[in-house]
This record gives sequence, C-alpha cells and structure tokens, in this order.
Amino acid sequence: MLRLLLPVAGLATLLRAANVSQRTFGIDYGCNCFVKDGHPFRYISGSIHYSRIPRYYWKDRLLKMKMAGLDAIQTYVPWNYHESQMGVYDFSGDRDLEYFLQLADETGLLVILRAGPYICAEWDMGGLPAWLLEKESIVLRSSDTDYLAAVEKWMSVLLPKMKPHLYQNGGPIIMVQVENEYGSYFACDYDYLRFLQKLFRQHLGDEVVLFTTDGASQLYLRCGALQGFYATVDFAPGGNVTAAFLAQRSSEPTGPLVNSEFYTGWLDHWGHRHSVVPAQTIAKTLNEILACGANVNLYMFIGGTNFAYWNGANMPYMPQPTSYDYDAPLSEAGDLTEKYFALREVIGMYNQLPEGIIPPTTSKFAYGKIHLQKVGTVVEFLDRLSPAGPVKSTYPLTFVQIKQYFGFVLYRTKLPKNCTEPTQLSSPLNGVHDRAYVSVDGVLQGILERDKSLMINITGKAGANMDILVENMGRVNYGRYNNDFKGLVSNLTLDQDILVEWEIYPLDIDGAVNHSIHGYPDQPERYVGANLDQWL
Repeated sequence: MLRLLLPVAGLATLLRAANVSQRTFGIDYGCNCFVKDGHPFRYISGSIHYSRIPRYYWKDRLLKMKMAGLDAIQTYVPWNYHESQMGVYDFSGDRDLEYFLQLADETGLLVILRAGPYICAEWDMGGLPAWLLEKESIVLRSSDTDYLAAVEKWMSVLLPKMKPHLYQNGGPIIMVQVENEYGSYFACDYDYLRFLQKLFRQHLGDEVVLFTTDGASQLYLRCGALQGFYATVDFAPGGNVTAAFLAQRSSEPTGPLVNSEFYTGWLDHWGHRHSVVPAQTIAKTLNEILACGANVNLYMFIGGTNFAYWNGANMPYMPQPTSYDYDAPLSEAGDLTEKYFALREVIGMYNQLPEGIIPPTTSKFAYGKIHLQKVGTVVEFLDRLSPAGPVKSTYPLTFVQIKQYFGFVLYRTKLPKNCTEPTQLSSPLNGVHDRAYVSVDGVLQGILERDKSLMINITGKAGANMDILVENMGRVNYGRYNNDFKGLVSNLTLDQDILVEWEIYPLDIDGAVNHSIHGYPDQPERYVGANLDQWL
C-alpha cells in the first residue's frame, strides 16, 4: 500500500507545482491593462487594515468585502506595529500578517500589499518606528545612511515573509506598493527610491509588479514616480475623472489606468465633526471610473479603530481620534451601511456578484453601566507606574531620549522661588508635545497644549514640587514633519527664567492596565484606574 501511495503523493506535488508555474500577473502595455494568467484583468479592490481590526473579526470583514463584488483587498504594513522596539519583531496575534493573507486567499480575494517603509495611513509617524528619532538629525524617507540601514534591516525581515504569498508563488499578492505618496514629501530623493527598488527586487524577484501611488497631479508625480515602478494616482469622488487619469498618463503613457485610493469618506480630527461623504457622490464617480475601464481601490472599504496609541496627526497639529470609521461602506464595527449596498450595486454592473448570503451586521450587547473605582492618583502610584525611578537631567529630555515612545511621561522640578502671586509658566518655543497637565504640590494649575496654550499662571512656594504630566497624542503622519519628537522638546520658563534640574518619570500605563495598579491581574468584572484629569 505504501508503495502505491508514494507515487500518488508525488503526483499531487507535481500538479500543485505545475499550477503555481502557470500563475502569472503583469502589465500589458499594448492593451493598457493588467494580465492575469494570460488574460486581460481589471481589479476592483477595497482597503482594509489588519492593524485596525481584531484578528477575531478578520474573516467576517473579508467575507463582507467579497460579497460586495470586490476582486481584491489592499492593506498597509505598519513597520512600527511589528518593530516597536528596535530589533524586536512581532508577527503574532493581531499582528499575524501571514494569517491575514491566508484568510484573504481562502476568501477568494487577491491582495495589493502596501509594504512601506512609510505608509501615512493616519497612523503614528506614518508607520515609521519612533526609535529612528534616537538619531536627532536623521532625515527620514531619504538617503540618510542610518535611515537606509534601518530600512534594509526591516525589509530583510518583512519581504522574505511576503515572497511565498506572491501570486506567482501560489499566494494572493498580485502587486506591491513601494513607499507612499512620495511626491508629496519635500526630499524628492531619487537615490532613495532607487535603493528601495533594488531592495524590493532583491527580496521579491523580478516578476512581481512594483508600483507607486501619488496625487493626481504632475506636481506630485514628478518626485513620486520612478522608472521600474508602475505609477498610479489617487483622487476623491466628485472631480473630473478624465483629468485625473490624464495626470497618470503623464508618467505612464500606456498601461492600465489605476486609482489606488478612491476615497469613500475622509479622516477625522479630535474636536472636529465626523467627516461624511454622501453615498450617491461616491457611487456616481465610481461608475465613471469603471466605465472607462480603469482599476480602482476604494479607500477605505472598512476603516476600523486606532487601538492603543496608534493614531497619527496632521499639521498644523491636529491628532486623529481613536475611531477610524472613515464613513466607509462597512462601519468601524463592520456593520453593513447604505453606502455598502449603493457601491455594491455599481460594482454589480461590472463584476458578477457572488451568490450567497451577505454576513449580517453583528449583534450588539447592552453592557449597562460600568462602575469605575478610583484607586489613587498618578503621583500616589508613581513607584508602580515608574518602577525604575526617574531619569535626572538639567534640562528636559524627550520621550525618545528616555526610550519611552508612547503614552505619558511625568516631568518634575522644584519651584525656584515663591510664587505667591500668579506667575507665568511658559513654553516660549511651543515645546509641549502634545498636552501637559501642570500641578504644584498636588494642586492643578492648568493645561499647556501644543499650538493652543503656551502659557498659564501658577502659584506655589519655593521648593514645592511642580509636576507636568505630558501626553503624546500621536505623531504626525503626513508631510515633512514626521520627525515629531514628544514630551518637553524645549525649555519651560518661569517669569523668563529657564527651569532646570528635572526628574523625568517614564510611566508604564500599559503595565498598570494589564496587571492592575495594585500589582495583580484584574478580574474581568473589576474596573480600576488612576484618574488622569484629576490626577493630583
């Protein structure tokens, strides 16, 4: 029996290998189209970020996207999500990118991978890890040698993991984007782009389609496009589709038309109204794009959530909120919306919609009131929150300088003189990044905030502890200010005198959440916390 089984097993292996060898994906410049397995191919794709959706829900969201008539999904790889600490890589749990790709493949969806190293994405520092800023003079997204060395090391980890998932190797990845909207960045460094091209080819081979994405303008494409990358564009609904694709034609006279980011909604900022774009507007422009034979990716098809500290920010400084709902066809919670069905109807005019039942909106549960028990203040639990004690410095240090990249840091100094009358505490160089709660001997004095509140009046006696709790509200993710240092990034003054002799406490908030402020694991039904608004 064994002698009979071995040839059968060998035959199965040969058949699988033969099937893989027949899988091809490329560009036919003669027919202005993509070619998949020897046949003209046009994709209709939707963006989903695995980093913004818990692993438990990946299958549900992917199936809903498939049932909308999509051929493919598009996803970013946030470098800092997988290498938050230099040289420590995490691809487990919610970070299991390969499992996500496997699920997409099993669902019948192709994948367009946006591998970075920079991704923007309204994600902290555009996906670049904060530890890069330990070299203060580093020029990100350029030929800076230290930056290139870090990129090369990261890509030597990521890209070999991705190679087996390429379409020609039996996986779902048909295209890989390099960098992101580089034409919108000040550096315009072609040597950097050539370095990335060589690096990606080294790890992924010559067959995979590498592409770039930039705004639909020759101004952006001038620095964003490079020979050897296929140049695509992005643009919003409601505009002139023909004019937008003419911009792409300035870089790619022939080949498929591609809108890599067709916006189904828009991003939000703290303190602003939720952005909403009417479904009818999007459906109309989507129909125009598909009618001219173009390929399109709907950004976002589901937005999801900025868990933990992963939200980004824009300049002038405006952080994004926890929600990344984006007014997308699937809501932040993965719910079906009117927009989902409106776009599905348009897609159905060009793609055959799958048969079967669309997974329903998930049931919601009323949890009732959650009772919080105040257990103390940040200052009272300082030895638990900062077990290693303070870093002492004449002048304030940034988060990166004390190797705390996210969350909160407590800065403490002593008042050098009596302030019986209200006395000006100032951040003359706008050096509070991003929000600071100020107290003197436990009495709240006020709040300093980046770009908004650079001066408050304080009172207190000489020698009193002045505590400044600084919150990192998210690093800038777009434009030239990605090198967004956090903490007290310049000196504070008290009546024009520079404050010195600081004790700086990194605060392990995550440790407190995971293990309880008391030092033992929380029970599911018990909620405790140290109040940050009344932390004094």
